[in-house]
Amino acid sequence: MAREVAVVQASIAREGGQELRLRWLLGGLSASLVLAMLVAAGMGAVQVPLRRLVESALGMSTLSDDQRTILFVIRIPRIVAAALVGSGLSVSGLLFQGLFRNPLADPYVIGSSGGALLGASIGVFLLPAVSIAGFGTTALLAFAGAIGSIVLVYWLASVNGRTPVVSLLLAGFAVSTMLSYSSYFLETLDQGFGQGMHVLSSWLHGTIGQPTWPQLAIVSVMLGIGLAGSVPLARRLNTLALGEEYATHLGISVQQTRIAVILIGSILTAAAVALGGLISFTGLIIPHILRMILGPDHVRLLPATALAGALFLLLADTAARTIIAPAELPVGVLTAFIGGPFFLFLLRKARREVLS
Repeated sequence: MAREVAVVQASIAREGGQELRLRWLLGGLSASLVLAMLVAAGMGAVQVPLRRLVESALGMSTLSDDQRTILFVIRIPRIVAAALVGSGLSVSGLLFQGLFRNPLADPYVIGSSGGALLGASIGVFLLPAVSIAGFGTTALLAFAGAIGSIVLVYWLASVNGRTPVVSLLLAGFAVSTMLSYSSYFLETLDQGFGQGMHVLSSWLHGTIGQPTWPQLAIVSVMLGIGLAGSVPLARRLNTLALGEEYATHLGISVQQTRIAVILIGSILTAAAVALGGLISFTGLIIPHILRMILGPDHVRLLPATALAGALFLLLADTAARTIIAPAELPVGVLTAFIGGPFFLFLLRKARREVLS
């Protein structure tokens, strides 16, 4: 009896320690995100001192007209966009990693990147002058292409009302590859002396650009819906991690959960792609890092991943636009140089643990 009591007490203490760690982590990430936004707002070709920003926010001083234009028309929309895209990609990566029970899964694992590339190519080379709700056709058709390719992958992978994980992965790889290479035929239509290719290349390597406030409002609503829809899926992913048969015995519909994860993950990925292009590694390494800190519980991982993804991409985009100023690097290039070596380090570490 005493032993059982000791085990229960140890379990309660461990649970309390994990909750405390989560609170500290969420608090630290939130504070870091706010500080990073303030610092990023002051950085650029025209410096705005952090002290001046804080004093202006507190009503202790005023900004010049030029400073207000730079902040509220150029920098702050881009800062918000980077945070939104980073959060959306990271949560999408977390959902797909949980669904496939594979830490190598990322937001593009079931073919959204190929469809987005084909859609963006149609926008760049065939409909460059069209704009709807403030979005150019490159962003709109990239969004539609990402959603369409995922729907196609799901349809191809479905067998008798079921969608085996292996079929989803294989269909995603095949569809993404075919759609990506299909964009070549559109590239031959470039009559702008390479201007279209430059635009497509910039989008392909991930570029936040200069979004407008109406664009941010639309994407914010979509990402908000996706994040809210992720909350009830977190516990289901915890159960699925123990096996589909076990989850079925507990009354969870594996097929419905899979559809919901694909739907929510697709919305998050497509919205992020429409705003920032194809940005690599953010949705792969952020969930991986948080899982190393907090463990496999998706309920705890979800809010931490959303905040950490926003912070990571905001810092990366700030560095991308200032590291070689006045020129800019595509933020996707920077995330690749950060995420690639980190991921290779994790692979080598895992290999040493297996061999030891």
